[in-house]
Amino acid sequence: MSINLRRALLPALGLLAALSVPAFAAEGEIKIPKQSWSFSGPLGTYDRAALQRGFQIYKEVCSACHAMSLVAYRNLTALGFSDAEVKAIAASVEVQDKEPNDQGEYVMRQGRAADHFKAPFANEQAARAANNGAYPPDLSLITKARVGGSDYLYALLTGYKPAPAGMTVPDGMYYNDSFLGHLIAMAPPLSDGAVTYADNTATTVPQLAKDVTTFLTWAAEPEMEERKRLGVKVVLFLLLMTGVIFAWKRKVWKDLH
Repeated sequence: MSINLRRALLPALGLLAALSVPAFAAEGEIKIPKQSWSFSGPLGTYDRAALQRGFQIYKEVCSACHAMSLVAYRNLTALGFSDAEVKAIAASVEVQDKEPNDQGEYVMRQGRAADHFKAPFANEQAARAANNGAYPPDLSLITKARVGGSDYLYALLTGYKPAPAGMTVPDGMYYNDSFLGHLIAMAPPLSDGAVTYADNTATTVPQLAKDVTTFLTWAAEPEMEERKRLGVKVVLFLLLMTGVIFAWKRKVWKDLH
């Protein structure tokens, strides 16, 4: 399925997911607090430093299990990385060439900027086998595919807590305040000090969760800033045209009287 087609289907998927929200809320099972994001609102923009930190978390933590098949290394220039840095990031992984060599064999080579992010597993079966039957979802569109979007993802990443008294958590499962049913197969992915930031930003779980959520929001909506800029231009144009039309109307009616 093409990227454009998958993105076109998101509103329909979001609508289907939204239909289930009242039931969840009525049961009182999920409470997703609203967070303050740099990209919120009609004039919001992505924090480039947070995007780079979030990519670091994905690369060092999340990429061991989760693919991002719709994002290419060259897209990272939008995060503020230089072309040389992007080439170095891509070259740090080995990928299988898409075309066989002269002997008809598929060989491994260094990654290139044009390559999409390397997947951690060869296929879904391998992913399930490595994760006790659970399938780690692709994170390319995760904030668009979950009700609550960025707020939900942040709540999920910070929602790991000891289970309430009397509740039994099966082996291989974990208690999470923000997950429907509260039992999740994914182990807590973040911990204080899990990564080391070059800019000396604190590496607490809330900070790590906010940074990686910012990065994953960008991955799902890389065109958001451009769309907002276009929206502002359209609104300004409409306001200008409204003023021109109103002035023209007054002039016409003044001549008629």
